[in-house]
Amino acid sequence: MKTVNSHEFEYETLKNHRPLLSYETGDSLEEWKAKARAKLEELLGLPLERCDGEAEIEYEKDFDTHTEYRFTVETERGYHVPCHLLIPRGDKEKYPLTVCLSGHGAGMHIALGSPKNEDDEKSISSWHHRAMAPRSIKEGRCALVIEARNFGESSLEGRGTSCDEASKMAILMGRTVIGERVWDAMRILDAVEKAFPKVDMNGIVCTGNSGGGTATYYLVCIDERIEYAAPSCAVCLYEDSIAAMPHCICNHIPSIRKWFEMGDLAGLIAPRHLVVAAGKEDPIFPIHGVNKAYEKISLIYDVAGVPDRCALVVGDGGHLNWADLIWKKLHEMGVE
Repeated sequence: MKTVNSHEFEYETLKNHRPLLSYETGDSLEEWKAKARAKLEELLGLPLERCDGEAEIEYEKDFDTHTEYRFTVETERGYHVPCHLLIPRGDKEKYPLTVCLSGHGAGMHIALGSPKNEDDEKSISSWHHRAMAPRSIKEGRCALVIEARNFGESSLEGRGTSCDEASKMAILMGRTVIGERVWDAMRILDAVEKAFPKVDMNGIVCTGNSGGGTATYYLVCIDERIEYAAPSCAVCLYEDSIAAMPHCICNHIPSIRKWFEMGDLAGLIAPRHLVVAAGKEDPIFPIHGVNKAYEKISLIYDVAGVPDRCALVVGDGGHLNWADLIWKKLHEMGVE
C-alpha cells in the first residue's frame, strides 16, 4: 500500500498551480490593476465598516530633537488603536512622514526605541535598526508608529503577540488580520492628516521589518497616498516562504496563492517607488525566493515605464531591518 504524505501533496499542489491573476507580459497593466485590486481587497476582507475616528491625544512630550504625541484612533466602532507620532523640532512649516510598521514582537515600543526591559534592550541592540522612529527623526522626517493588532498593547497579554486565536476568528468572519492592520493604518493616516498640520502628506514613506514589512507591502498596494514602500525581510515567493516553512498565521491570507504570487502584487504599487530589502541569510524569507519574486517586480516596473523606481537591496546577514541600505536607496530615488 502506497503511503500518502498529505503535507507534501498540498505543497506540490500549490507549487504546480499557476495563480489565476498572475500578471503576464503583454497584458494591459491598468486593466490588470483594476481586477487585481478588487480581488486583493476581497481576499484581505476589506473594506471594513468605516469609522471616521479622530486622533484622541493622550499626551505630548518635548525632546531635544522632536515632539512626541501619544494618541489613539477609533478605526472600527469600539476598537481604538494606540499610536505615537514624532515630529522634528525646527522652523519648517511641514515635515514629511514615515510610517513605521512594527514587526512581529513585543510591541511598537521597539520601533520607538523605548525598551521596557532587558529583553527589549537586547532586541533593539541585536536586531539592526528596529528603532525605526528615531531613524526617521534623524532623516528629518516625522515618524508614525502604530500598535499592530495582536502585538504589544493590542495583544491578549498586553505585550508580545497573540495572533493565533484572533486570526482564526477573523477568518471565520471573512476577515484577515493583515487586512485589519492595513485598514487601521489607512484610517490612522486620515486622522493624522486632520489633527497634525505640521505633517506633510506628500512623499510618504512606509517601512517595516518582517511582519511590519508584510503589512507595509499590502498597505501600499491598497493606499495610493504612500509614495515610497520599503519592506524589509518580507517580500518573497509564497511557495518559498509562507508555504514552505512554519510562519505565524497572521502572515496568511486565505486563497491568496490561488490568485497571485507575491511579486505580482507589485503591479498595484507601480509606478510608485518600491525598495525591497532582504537578508542574504534570512532563514524564513530565503534569498532565492526573494530573487524570484523580484524578477516579476522588475518586469512589472519595466512594463510601467519606470524601471528606476524599484530596487532590491540585500544585506550580508539574516532576518534584520536593513535600514541603512533602505535609506541610501530611498535618497537615491529622491526622498528628502
